[in-house]
Amino acid sequence: MNGLTEKKKVTIMIAIITAMFFSAINQTIIGVAMPRIIAKLGGMDYYSWAITIYLLTSTVASVLVGKLSDIYGRKPFILAGIGLFSIGALLSGFSATIFQLIAYRAIQGAGAGIIMSTAFTAMGDLYEPRERAKWTGVMSAVFGVSSVAGPLLGGYIVDHLDWHWVFWIFLPIGLIAFTLILLHFPQVEKRQGESVDYFGSLFLTTTIVPMLLAFSWAGEGLHKYAWGSWQILGLLAVTVVSLLVFLWVETRVKTPVLPLGLFKNSIFTVSNLVGFFLNAGMMGAIIYVPFFVQGVKGISPTMAGYVAMPMSIAMLVTSALAGQLMTKTGKYKKMAISGLLVMTLGMVLMYFMVPTTPIYLLVLYMIVLGLGMGIAMPVFSLTVQNAVAPQELGVATATSQLFRNLGGTIGIAVMGSVMSASMSAKMNQLSATMSQGAASMPADPALAEKLSLFTNPQNLLDQPKIEAALHSLPPESQTVFAHMLDTIREAMSYGITTTFLTGAIVAGFAVVIALFLKEIPLRSQNTPEQKKSSENEKRATSTAEWDGAQAAGKA
Repeated sequence: MNGLTEKKKVTIMIAIITAMFFSAINQTIIGVAMPRIIAKLGGMDYYSWAITIYLLTSTVASVLVGKLSDIYGRKPFILAGIGLFSIGALLSGFSATIFQLIAYRAIQGAGAGIIMSTAFTAMGDLYEPRERAKWTGVMSAVFGVSSVAGPLLGGYIVDHLDWHWVFWIFLPIGLIAFTLILLHFPQVEKRQGESVDYFGSLFLTTTIVPMLLAFSWAGEGLHKYAWGSWQILGLLAVTVVSLLVFLWVETRVKTPVLPLGLFKNSIFTVSNLVGFFLNAGMMGAIIYVPFFVQGVKGISPTMAGYVAMPMSIAMLVTSALAGQLMTKTGKYKKMAISGLLVMTLGMVLMYFMVPTTPIYLLVLYMIVLGLGMGIAMPVFSLTVQNAVAPQELGVATATSQLFRNLGGTIGIAVMGSVMSASMSAKMNQLSATMSQGAASMPADPALAEKLSLFTNPQNLLDQPKIEAALHSLPPESQTVFAHMLDTIREAMSYGITTTFLTGAIVAGFAVVIALFLKEIPLRSQNTPEQKKSSENEKRATSTAEWDGAQAAGKA
């Protein structure tokens, strides 16, 4: 796409960013509304499937479309992604049962995976890495904006409008994005001499899906299976067998869906490993921040959105600034390491929180976490794209997305198990206090029923229910029950902050791995006068990595 004018490129980037915002805002707006939607549709037992199915289809679609977009071009796939996502959102709004919602969320997930994969790859087609860094920061900031606006808007819609509008309100933006891409994004001819790797795609899918299901279903709670159960072990066994077959297939096909030779490129491998641990630590930890804010501190869901807002704003600002700085300097390693260190520090600080920690300190710690995430997150997609040959841009970007998705999924599952185990251990330690409180109460069946509310940590997430039960007690009983409630909050606080420590340890692994990241200068955008010297610069500045990527493309 070197023949495009700068004005045309900016127009295309606006279209891409619009498509990304359409996908991102739909996810953040739905997250806060899902409990209300499930309350309307019923099927609480299948609530997790509405989340899991989206994750499955988006992950599979994002990695499979990578190589296909290298062969056929980005335009048809980003249009297909927007179309699928829009259809899924439209149909989701018409859902009459939980099973319909799950099916339509699967369509949405496939569209989102295609949009995310092709959007970052298309940016790589338009700009060389030096200039691309600026746009990477802007695109990362899109997620910051959506994470701020989405929950607030979603909460307003379910409180004041019909829940269907959660899915429908941004459909016009999808139509605008589709039109802009259709009119302005150039179509390229199919790359000759390459074919679709059907068997590789099949076994890559049968590797990813059972693995994600295993980590999503393992643990404790409703409809969860023990880690040692035959269901989880069976899924992991299918994963291993499919992975071995996939590796065998990829070494024998002409055009592999995931060229294994790319992993000979040290920057590609290190960047993906860092992305995996970064997302595992980040997603596995910050997903439990609302549990602390609402369950331990007793803040309402609406106010919890405002408490989390400074973290999102910090991430938005630093991601944009990080992109500008990388464009200016052409370097990224120190920025990557510093961002990961700040992110780790934020999670360490959050580990020391207790039920009496003031809200302003919680906000401050979350800002530190947001600053680190904003600095680190834009770097590693860029390093992957900078290190591989242009003909592998799509599959390299898709692989980067795959590692991040896997890291987030596994991180959430592991942190959930850590939280449950830590909370149970703390509850056992505090059981003597709980027993003494219960023993001091008169033998009254009504009081015993209310007591059960105060012994289940999950009920702390429903503060109005707890407060109503507390105020309905006789005055002489309220003091005892309030003390028991504080004990439960202490156990929940201990369990959640332990996940923050675990997340910090995982992020620490990312820091160590990032130390081995080789820094090669970000390639500058070619101009007509620089084409010849630029080709020489490519070979001079990144000889080993570039040659490794080219060899991978021929494998």
